[in-house]
Amino acid sequence: MKKLLLLLAIISSFVACGNAQKQTETAATKINDNSLDVLYFHGKQRCITCRAIETLTKEVLDADFAEAQKSGKVIFKIIDISQKENEAIADKYEVTWSSLILDKGGKVVNLTDMGFSYAKNQPEVFKSKLKKEITKLLVGALFYPYHKG
Repeated sequence: MKKLLLLLAIISSFVACGNAQKQTETAATKINDNSLDVLYFHGKQRCITCRAIETLTKEVLDADFAEAQKSGKVIFKIIDISQKENEAIADKYEVTWSSLILDKGGKVVNLTDMGFSYAKNQPEVFKSKLKKEITKLLVGALFYPYHKG
């Protein structure tokens, strides 16, 4: 009986390790060419500005891009880089702290500096600039569907 339990424990650990790797691969590969991915990366501890960037980004997406989100053209992901399963996607975008990234089929726009400049003290400026960048990427995809980057 002890041998059977030991065998089950060993098999369970292999299955669990395999699942963890699949989750990491899934997080890293969910980004696709057909959608505009709005990625907000954060760590375990977050400042007021970091929280403002997340909140305002969600507000812009819900107010101005709700239909695009429903159709899957825009995908918003909040990614905690302190979690082991998110290491691969953080590495992909070379993120080491709070960051706001737009990715449309490999065309990556890093809005982190803009976010930290405006989110806390000039939220309307932040929202306007974010909306403009998202619109540029979405409209560019409509006019140049075969263009990458």
